[in-house]
Amino acid sequence: MSFVLDPRLAADSVPVLDGPLCSVRLINDARYPWCLLIPRLPDLREIHQLAEARQQQLWRESSQLGAAMMRSFDGHKLNVAALGNVVPQLHVHHIVRFEGDDAWPAPVWGRHPARPYDDAALQQRLAVLRAALD
Repeated sequence: MSFVLDPRLAADSVPVLDGPLCSVRLINDARYPWCLLIPRLPDLREIHQLAEARQQQLWRESSQLGAAMMRSFDGHKLNVAALGNVVPQLHVHHIVRFEGDDAWPAPVWGRHPARPYDDAALQQRLAVLRAALD
C-alpha cells in the first residue's frame, strides 16, 4: 500500500518540500506562518505507530522545521500539535504565533475563516520556507 495524502490536507495546503520522512506543506492561511509535517507512510494515524527510528526522524524534521520557521518569521511562540480530530491522517502542525495576532492568545483553530494568500504572497512565503529548510 502506498502513501496517499488526505484530500482535506491537500485542499487546505500547498507543498513546500519533502524531507527524508515527511512532506512539509504550508496551510493556505495568510494570518499565520503555519506548516504541516506529514509522514509519507500509509495508514498512519498516531506517532506511536512509527518504529522508534522513524519517531526520532519525525522529531528531527519537526525540530528543523520549527527552528527554520522561528528564524524566518521571528515569532513570539511556536505552537506544535498533532491533533487529528477532524483529519485522522498523522500530521503535525507548526504555527508561528505573535502577541496580538488574530487569535492571540487562543488556539488558531476555529477562530477565523482562513484568509488565503494572494499569489505573490504565497510565492514569497514558499521561497522563504524553502530557503530556510534547504
